[in-house]
Amino acid sequence: MKNLKRITIISGHYGSGKTNIAVNLSIDLKKEFDKVAVADLDIVNPYFRTKDSILEFKKNGIRLISSEYAGTNVDIPALPQEMYAITDDRSYKMIVDLGGDDRGALALGRLTPKIKEENDYDMLLVVNRFRPLTPDLETTVTVAREIEEAGKLKFTGVINNSNLGEFTTKEDILSSLSYAEEIAKAMEIPVVLTTVKREFYGELKGKIKNLYPLDLQAKI
Repeated sequence: MKNLKRITIISGHYGSGKTNIAVNLSIDLKKEFDKVAVADLDIVNPYFRTKDSILEFKKNGIRLISSEYAGTNVDIPALPQEMYAITDDRSYKMIVDLGGDDRGALALGRLTPKIKEENDYDMLLVVNRFRPLTPDLETTVTVAREIEEAGKLKFTGVINNSNLGEFTTKEDILSSLSYAEEIAKAMEIPVVLTTVKREFYGELKGKIKNLYPLDLQAKI
């Protein structure tokens, strides 16, 4: 957690699990830093939102920055004024949950100039081999490039979040490693994390580099 940049942007296709990872990272980050915020930039489509975890954030003293329309039936591609705290209030460690396609990433483009100016960020691509829309290298990289183009910012790392929900086995996770590495190689960035349910963490820790246990499960 101490090595995370001030701004960590989490993005990926719908169903990749990016929001679940954003919530987990923010809770762990709060154990080491006093001021932590989560910004919900997933403002185009009302899937599972960071706003759904508002009670977890309150319990852990984490600031939530989100559109007033998040989690409702009204969705507009606009940034509320509070969103500019992502770049303007540098006292916070910031986790950004970014929309899962090029349209969702458009909101990021308004903040990109200041993000680049500060130059203290990572943008991490969450991939899930078992999702039907991103089952292989070609389709996953295409989605990633669309997000980069819309947000005017390049990914700096890959998070392998390949899973089948409650049906995930240790073998599923191990079999996904080559998929994540292929994507990372094609995009010329590293695999920075492989996520795993905490019950598997002890058995897989020595077999997978940069293994990260997840406690919360996204409700999709």
